[in-house]
Amino acid sequence: MTSRTRTAITTGDGVRIAYRFDGDENKPVLLLSNSIGTDLHMWDGQVPALTEHFRLLRYDARGHGASDVPSGPYSMDRLGRDAVELLDALGLRRVHVLGLSLGGVVAQWLGIHVPERVDRLVLSNTAAYLGPASQWDQPIAELLEAPDMRVTAEMFLKNWFPARMLRGDNEVVEGFRRTLLATRREGVAGSWAAVRDFDQRRTAALIQNPTLVIAGEHDTVTSADHGKELAATVPGARFTVLPTVHMANVEGQTEFLEAVVAFLAEGS
Repeated sequence: MTSRTRTAITTGDGVRIAYRFDGDENKPVLLLSNSIGTDLHMWDGQVPALTEHFRLLRYDARGHGASDVPSGPYSMDRLGRDAVELLDALGLRRVHVLGLSLGGVVAQWLGIHVPERVDRLVLSNTAAYLGPASQWDQPIAELLEAPDMRVTAEMFLKNWFPARMLRGDNEVVEGFRRTLLATRREGVAGSWAAVRDFDQRRTAALIQNPTLVIAGEHDTVTSADHGKELAATVPGARFTVLPTVHMANVEGQTEFLEAVVAFLAEGS
């Protein structure tokens, strides 16, 4: 069921982007795009159910996982073009796209700038804008001056999961903690800069692809209001709220998968 024709591509600016396929190559391709501080394994728990319907294409965004970690600020344009260059290198003309958090911003960018490459969009726990830009400068500077990722990792986990999942030794949470601690600060800081500088509140109205927006009722990173505003901006978008914090795919896996699969299946 798993096929790996290559392990990485190199972008036009010389950055290696790691990826993998899972599932039957005869099924529709679903591109999965990740949040900051994670790698392609953030979807591991959902792979068995999703590969019943799709061939999954997962990748590590620049600055994360097995991909290269260029220094300096990243831009949303560059992160979006990384995804396009991945599709180009793999000969994929058109795919479904599911993005969560930063991955949801990248998915918006694809719908805005290369709608011909996208079939249906799922934008989960994300927003069209997370400003003002000035609020990001100090966290970026502090992270780059920190000795390691420990403080930032705990902040992320607190924002991602409910308190009940953070108590004790939750195997899933521990996996995310290990990934965060192994992530280089430059990758997170560069991605925060992309979040700092993006604003798609107006351009999201250009998205014409069928779109589902998913929000977490208790999400403090990208609130349910952020999701509601995004869904109101994208023409014809559907909106659903799950009783979760930020990582809806993990905390509310059953409901999340039901919503995603039902929506994407409409395009079959």
